[in-house]
Amino acid sequence: MFWIEVPRDVVQVSGPDAATFLHSQLSQDIRPLPIGGSAWSFLLQPGGRVEVLLRLWRTAEETFVLDTDAGFGETMVARLNRFKIRVRAEISILPWRCLAIRGISSDAVGLNDVVGLNGVVGWGGDVGGFDLLGSAPTAPPGAREGTSDELLAARIASAWPAMGIEIVGGETIPIETGVIPVAVCFTKGCYPGQELVERMDSRGASGPRLLRRVVVESGTVAGDAYIVNGNSVGVVTSVLGETALAMVKRSALTG
Repeated sequence: MFWIEVPRDVVQVSGPDAATFLHSQLSQDIRPLPIGGSAWSFLLQPGGRVEVLLRLWRTAEETFVLDTDAGFGETMVARLNRFKIRVRAEISILPWRCLAIRGISSDAVGLNDVVGLNGVVGWGGDVGGFDLLGSAPTAPPGAREGTSDELLAARIASAWPAMGIEIVGGETIPIETGVIPVAVCFTKGCYPGQELVERMDSRGASGPRLLRRVVVESGTVAGDAYIVNGNSVGVVTSVLGETALAMVKRSALTG
């Protein structure tokens, strides 16, 4: 188990209408989220393309903390404010820090047993771990300080997309990201961009390309073509050594 500080943009939404407002805007169901609970969600454009992939954390009955990859907080705030009409909710930026705790499965132990009340769900799986958010988060006992390469290795192993890399705001559609199972609720009701997500799900359709964990040749860098049997079938997006993430053409996938 290791920890490393990662840059995240953190925003607070609070007020009597915070829950209903966020429920109407996000792809995730807000209603069953308990105080202290967290979940992933998309904030979509009306046409269904991804604006940001974010994490939602309910810190009080009428208070939510939303965080996303560094550099995309302003986009998230602008998108929320665009639809905040006659809503009793305040949106403010928090100068918080984030510690990523990796090398521990979120399925193995209870979140609060490991990281306390400041812990939020990570990427899932055996390396997805947890994150700590707050003004001065402290790593749990027994965790060593990790490296950026270790964090990248964990992200590749989890096949978790990053904003600005695997997810291009305004271009990527949700189904391409591979995280619909944890970021979308199909029974919650209407939200901007829902039509595209629902249509593709009901038809059992997939996107023209899909995020996959792949093996590449040594020396491959992000942006290189992903080659299979001499044919270019996608683009490498994140790479460490011979393991990588790539956006692969649907036609090249066998399963």
